[in-house]
Amino acid sequence: MKKITLLIIFLLPLLSFAQTPTPKPLDDDDVISVESRLITVPVSVLNATGQPLFGLKLEDFNLTEEGKIQQIEQVSEAEKVPLEIALLIDVSKSVNPIFDLEKNTAAKFLLNVMKPDDRASIFLIGEKAVIMQSRQTSEKSAEMVKTIQPTTYQTAFYDTILLAADYLKKNSPPKSRKIILTLSDGEDNWSSLTREAEIKYDKELRKNIDSLTRSKKLELYTKFKEQAKMKSQSSVLLSLQNADTVFYSLNPAGSSIQFNKISKAGQDAMQLFADQTGGTAFLPKFLPINLKEPSQNRFNAKYNEETLQNIFNQLANELRSQYLLQYYSDGEFINGKYVKLNVGLKNAKGLRVRARQGYFVEKK
Repeated sequence: MKKITLLIIFLLPLLSFAQTPTPKPLDDDDVISVESRLITVPVSVLNATGQPLFGLKLEDFNLTEEGKIQQIEQVSEAEKVPLEIALLIDVSKSVNPIFDLEKNTAAKFLLNVMKPDDRASIFLIGEKAVIMQSRQTSEKSAEMVKTIQPTTYQTAFYDTILLAADYLKKNSPPKSRKIILTLSDGEDNWSSLTREAEIKYDKELRKNIDSLTRSKKLELYTKFKEQAKMKSQSSVLLSLQNADTVFYSLNPAGSSIQFNKISKAGQDAMQLFADQTGGTAFLPKFLPINLKEPSQNRFNAKYNEETLQNIFNQLANELRSQYLLQYYSDGEFINGKYVKLNVGLKNAKGLRVRARQGYFVEKK
C-alpha cells in the first residue's frame, strides 16, 4: 500500500532482519495483521576491486520478500545517513600479542571513517559487559580507545554483544546506520547463559554423582555446553536483528584457530553473526612476533601492521558504500516468523552486493 498515514508510521516498530540459518522464532503464535510495516535494509555495494560504488538510485535495486516483489520507497546513500558504531574490544586474558597495534589501528579507523554527525560507543569484553564510552565523536573515541588496557579476567563475549545491540537500539537516532565492530577471538566462558549451563551441569552431577561414569560426566557436560552455545547464539542473533544492526568482527588469533577447537567455535559464531546480518568476519593471517631472530620479528610486525590496516581500509570502504533501502511490507505473518528477503541490482555485472537476507517479525 503506497499511502500510509503519519500516525501509523509513528506507531509501528522498526523491524529487524537476518540471513538464514535462523535462531528459534518467538513463542507467540499471534498473526501480525496490519496494513503495513516499515522495513529498513542496509546494503553494501562494491566493485570487483573492493571499492565502494556510489550514485546508485532507487531504480537500480530490486527486492523481494518471501519471493514477492516489493516496491522500494526510498534509497539513502551512506554519506547522507548518520553512522552509529559500537566498538567492542576484548580485554580478557585471551587477548593477543598485537593488542596495542590493534587498538591504535582501530583509533585511526574511527578518525578516518566517521563524519561530524557520526557517533561511536565503546564496550569492553571482559568478566562482565561494560560500556566504557557512550556516543562520542571520532576524536574523543579515538583517544579513549588508545587508553584501553588488557586484563586477566574471563570473557563475557555474548553478554557484551547483547548489551551493545540493546544500547544501539535505544540510543541511536532514527534512520541511522548501526554497526557493531568486535575485536575479539569470539571465545566465551563467562556470559550469563554460559554460566547457567555450568550451574545446570553441576546440579545434575551432584544429583547423580554415584551413578555417573567419567565418560557420562563428559557427555553431560558437552550436552549442556552445546545447549548454552545454541541458546546464546540465538539470543545474540535476535538482539542484533531487532536492533537493525550489522555485525563485523576482526579476529586477532588469525589462522591459528585451526589448531584449537574452542577458538574455531568462537570464529564460527562470529562468522554466523556477520553472515546473518550482512556484515563481515575478518580472519587475517598474522605472523609471529616472538621469534628468536629480531630482524624476522621486525619484518613480521611490519607485515601484521599492513595486514591490519588493509582490513580496516576494506571495512571503511564497505561502510562508505552502504545504502539504506526502505519499503512497506503488507504481509501477514506469525509473530516471530523469519521473513526471507533478497536484494539485488538490475545490472549487477562485476558488482558485489551484501545485505541482510531476512528479518524476524516482532510484535511490540
